[in-house]
Amino acid sequence: MEHIRNFCIIAHIDHGKSTLADRLLERTQTIQVTEGQMLDDMELEKERGITIKSHAIQMEHEIDGKKYILNLIDTPGHVDFAYEVSRSIAACEGCLLIVDSTQGVQAQTISNLYMAIEHDLEIIPVLNKCDMPNSMPEEVSDEIIELLGCKEEDIIHASGKTGQGIDEILRAVVERIPAPKGDPNAPLQALIFDSVFNSFRGIIAYFKIVNGSIRKGEDVLFVNTQKQYDADEIGVLKMDLSPRKELTCGDVGYIVSGIKTATEVKVGDTITSVANPCAKAIEGFEEVKPMVFAGIYPIETEDFEMLRASLEKLQLNDASLTFTPESSVALGFGFRCGFLGMLHMEIVQERLDREFNMNVITTVPNVSYQVYDKHGEMKEVHNPAGMPDILEIEHIEEPYIRASIITRTDYIGNIMTLCLSKRGELIKQEYVSGNRVELHYDMPLAEIVIDFYDKLKSISKGYASFDYHPIGFRPSKLVKLDILLNGEPVDALSTLTHVDNSVTFGRRMCEKLKELLPRQQFDIAIQAAIGAKIIARETVKQVRKDVTAKCYGGDISRKRKLLEKQKRGKKRMKEIGNVQVPQKAFLAVLKLD
Repeated sequence: MEHIRNFCIIAHIDHGKSTLADRLLERTQTIQVTEGQMLDDMELEKERGITIKSHAIQMEHEIDGKKYILNLIDTPGHVDFAYEVSRSIAACEGCLLIVDSTQGVQAQTISNLYMAIEHDLEIIPVLNKCDMPNSMPEEVSDEIIELLGCKEEDIIHASGKTGQGIDEILRAVVERIPAPKGDPNAPLQALIFDSVFNSFRGIIAYFKIVNGSIRKGEDVLFVNTQKQYDADEIGVLKMDLSPRKELTCGDVGYIVSGIKTATEVKVGDTITSVANPCAKAIEGFEEVKPMVFAGIYPIETEDFEMLRASLEKLQLNDASLTFTPESSVALGFGFRCGFLGMLHMEIVQERLDREFNMNVITTVPNVSYQVYDKHGEMKEVHNPAGMPDILEIEHIEEPYIRASIITRTDYIGNIMTLCLSKRGELIKQEYVSGNRVELHYDMPLAEIVIDFYDKLKSISKGYASFDYHPIGFRPSKLVKLDILLNGEPVDALSTLTHVDNSVTFGRRMCEKLKELLPRQQFDIAIQAAIGAKIIARETVKQVRKDVTAKCYGGDISRKRKLLEKQKRGKKRMKEIGNVQVPQKAFLAVLKLD
């Protein structure tokens, strides 16, 4: 065990984690690096240049004549995939904290660092991209020293491009990171930190052994689900799966046991032996809390079961996705899904399309609210359709977040204006170093759900970094905005919004729908309403036929008779006619800005 080191790489997005991982793999001769970011094996990751999944791989390296086994996990840097990072940290004893020497410490660097400190990991600071002409090693080193309280000589200067500092990193991993602790003779206790679905072999679970050992062919028990399996194949994670006869305490590996049902494997579950079970499961694994909710519906209603199967398989590989069935009058049967943010929602949609060929419709994203009625009872509402009657509501509470924005001083004014327009209140502002400032805001989560991050990036020319954590619920003046077509409410278009924004939002929705609804042979009244009060209206004019065209000359009463007959027909048609809302109208509401 003293020759095993488990560590992960954490950093803000685009600070060069995956490139540095490539150099480590090359130096330890684990694989031949043929292209950039070898560990990002998903097509989507290569296209967007971001890491979506954390990737585990085993390396072997010799220092001072001793052979060491190094288990490395490369993690994502985007705030929407923070749950992947927390799972990787739970499977390690140390981490490399990478800071880009051209950009300095950013918001996600700090939040990932706090996560690592909570788990008592040994932290090795690495200053990356030191070969760049605009690198600022002295300034950024001062920021790291202030953040970590370490010494100047503890910081390793490296470059993922040229390979500078790679040997120092490997030596630091071996010398500074402690070997895994545990008892090889105790009953088996292993933590599942990830899983993946393979259409030929069933579900493959990745685990880290905390105590004991596991042998091929042994009967194992999953503590959470109380299911027993036979360990058909166990092994370690190289670029591909590499089978072994036995894995012992401190090892990170995988198990194939022919599990077919996705719900039987839970991330954070404990594997133990049937013959000699452990006393209790491993603790300290946090449950995921979705931030954004949206309905996902199949375009063809008969694909509902296929969509369920696809979401279950996707959930294995992405444990932060949650879903429950729901139905809507307009869209039929589908699922209410919980995501960690808008990028996460986009990636899930894209993966459903690419990996499972599922074409889906996504409704307006929203957050969950707590509604208190006159009797003092609380109900959680994820969907505007589930709101009780307005007369029964005492008050509504919405989720708030504490946002931390790190930016240059030049952009403070614009960023403050943006945050105020999103109902944010400034808690404090402090100068990190030189011309960089950190702003702390309390804001409603609903306001940052749709487009806050994109706007922040554009007004700060990409220099502002953003991170947030939930701070609970607060009372708020929220109203349910309904859209009525000829007096009939359309449930898929209703939204919950703040009183101050409701009139402008209602007006914009009516104008947008007027452009998108096809004309009928009768007028369509589009109305935005709060309860019984109409706040905006637009009319889609009817398509008229000139019935008087055949009357040439003659008495005016003949023309009037024909027009009256047409009027009666239109009235009857309006009574039985209903308005179909095209799919693009649902999607357009998302993109009102």
